[in-house]
Amino acid sequence: MLIERIGPMDLTVLVADRGAVPTNLGVVLLFDESAPAPAELLELMRTRIARIPRLRQVLRRTPVGCGRPVWADDPSFTVDRHVAVIEVPDGEVLGVAASLLCRPFDPRRPLWRAVVTTGAGRNALIVVAHHVVVDGIGGLAVLAALADEWPSAGPHRPFPLPVPSARALASDATRARLRALGSVPGDLRRAVAGLRELGGRPRRAERISLVRPTSDRRALASVTVPLDRVVAAAHRAGGTVNDVVLCAVTGAMTAVLRARGEHPGQLVVSVPVSGRSSAGPDRLGNNTGVRPIAVPTVLDEEIRLAAIVATTREQRRSAQRAASAGPLGVAFRALGRTGLLRVFIDHQRLVHTFETNLRGPGTVMHLAGRRVSELVPMVVTPGNTGVTFAALSYAGALTVTVIADPVIVPEHDALATAVQRTFTILTCEPGSRQAPLR
Repeated sequence: MLIERIGPMDLTVLVADRGAVPTNLGVVLLFDESAPAPAELLELMRTRIARIPRLRQVLRRTPVGCGRPVWADDPSFTVDRHVAVIEVPDGEVLGVAASLLCRPFDPRRPLWRAVVTTGAGRNALIVVAHHVVVDGIGGLAVLAALADEWPSAGPHRPFPLPVPSARALASDATRARLRALGSVPGDLRRAVAGLRELGGRPRRAERISLVRPTSDRRALASVTVPLDRVVAAAHRAGGTVNDVVLCAVTGAMTAVLRARGEHPGQLVVSVPVSGRSSAGPDRLGNNTGVRPIAVPTVLDEEIRLAAIVATTREQRRSAQRAASAGPLGVAFRALGRTGLLRVFIDHQRLVHTFETNLRGPGTVMHLAGRRVSELVPMVVTPGNTGVTFAALSYAGALTVTVIADPVIVPEHDALATAVQRTFTILTCEPGSRQAPLR
């Protein structure tokens, strides 16, 4: 009998889901003028989702002694229950996406939803899922499975599969515990590597007004830049695309803070580190650690970028990818058992913001025969970080989404403008630099 349990990192995601907003992530697929009709998209999803087992499953708790929760097929699943069609005024697609992102899921149903937008503006498909279903790499696998470019042929898994019995779950859990005893030495090595990835002993981040308990709302604004220019800027600095993104978002945050009369010496950004390079529609879940990066708030973009490159290069040399998930999971689950996790995430003083960056499809995707012109990533983080950032490359462009609590960051549009301006400065040719962003 097939038993699909959530992994340790999935369990950490569930435990950490204690804030004013759920731990959701998603993407907005924007179409060219020739968008598919809603009926075409619905039919496409009915066909494709049959090949993504997790999107037809619910999360079930297990009896005491039977191990971690399991994924089980929802026998009443229908695509139509998860996909809606709404008319959206021009310019309001991201507002609708933000609302969907912040809405909790019914735990009795598969943990995802989608909306097809129509109206005077650009037509779009908005897809949102709970983070326990997919991480960023898994989300890309789901996107690929929905696209026309994905092979339509292939075996179908029987549906619904029977729910495992309590006896089967107990036996499986016992075998897992015995295997765990044999992996203790390796687990200890990974724990040490995880602490190294986290930077050793935690240090308190400076107080800034962008870090305080957040509300149940978010606003989205996106910035798109040519990917080749970002790559060129990264190569000139000896770094990576994500180094340039970090420089742009911290430069924008610095500008907003200075306008508020605040002058922190550095900003600490939590960056996810994936433990895998790919996933498939049948291999989702979470395999991600985090790496805190302290960025000096100097105004000169070249100096700030050089500091980021030096820091991330050293971290990559000394750390095992995603090893931090182990110690973080232990700490979060311990706080969850004591009931103190919500207090911690609402009042933590370790990081100022979160930034995630994914390498998306290098070529154009099509859905129902229509071209997807842009992908806008989005993720919501519970706790006390008033603004976070999500970056995604797609078909020669890099889109960075600013996800802000409008109560804490009412100037979120100005923040997005500052991100755009910082990218412009970073990606212009040497010798034609603009003045530092003030």
